[in-house]
Amino acid sequence: MSISKFKVIFTEFIPEKLDDGIFYVSIECATASHKCACGCGNEVVTPFSPTDWKLIYDGETITLTPSIGNWSYPCRSHYLIQKNTVVWAGTMSLIAIESGRNRDKARKAIHYGNANHTTPSQDDIKVNSQPQNTFSNSDGLLNIILRFLGFKK
Repeated sequence: MSISKFKVIFTEFIPEKLDDGIFYVSIECATASHKCACGCGNEVVTPFSPTDWKLIYDGETITLTPSIGNWSYPCRSHYLIQKNTVVWAGTMSLIAIESGRNRDKARKAIHYGNANHTTPSQDDIKVNSQPQNTFSNSDGLLNIILRFLGFKK
């Protein structure tokens, strides 16, 4: 059964066995874990760092950014968590997934000063060379998010 809303538990350490519908947050370990929102039972780990996920806690709810794309799991689920609520996102093509992974690697290399990392090739850059962050006042929030995530032009 898919999860529509998570209950958040702040804990020193992430438990070995995760319960359905619980989003575990460990500030000490700079990570969060939960079972996949689709209900498949796979465990999802989201480390916090300048180049990974960011957690916003408003005193009552959490929001996690960027989206969670479980591309390595058979379910291939893709969702955001906003104010404890699961917001389902669309599927992504293999090209878009690989492009995102390449961007993530490049960001990590730049942030951590990894001299051994190569700059993304022109082919990697061409995949997302279209301007994606141009929005007009008439755009709805959902369309802005979908375009930002690369699902719409």
